[in-house]
Amino acid sequence: MSLIKWTPFLPEFDDMDKMMESMLPAVRGNQFGFTPAVDMYEDKDNIIVETQLGGINPDKVDVSIENNILTIKGESEKKSEVEDKNYYRKEIRSGSFYRQIPLPTKVDGDKASAINEDGIIKISIPKAPEVKPKTIKIQKSK
Repeated sequence: MSLIKWTPFLPEFDDMDKMMESMLPAVRGNQFGFTPAVDMYEDKDNIIVETQLGGINPDKVDVSIENNILTIKGESEKKSEVEDKNYYRKEIRSGSFYRQIPLPTKVDGDKASAINEDGIIKISIPKAPEVKPKTIKIQKSK
């Protein structure tokens, strides 16, 4: 299965869409924090979500699941700010981040777990047991 980029706008607005995409990371970095990128996939029993949060203390990251929506939020701090330097670029992000991801199937959020491995947080969420169809036998009236 290949991924297809969703483009909600008409082709006439492609150039404007590209311009907004190129500006958006700069706006997020300076004013609104950032949005962590995620990979989501499944195995037989779980939905797995991975996000790169290198340099962020895992104790300052909150992961929650409510109504089959995964929420990842937290804050990164830059510990050393040098005022005397003349920066040519200042791209290391700091500030708060927030991401909500709708999950593709019903899950059992109470049994979810998260592991931090080398700056990648791997969240494993068990799928909910499937509801089996129930056959109803029609009885004859007396």
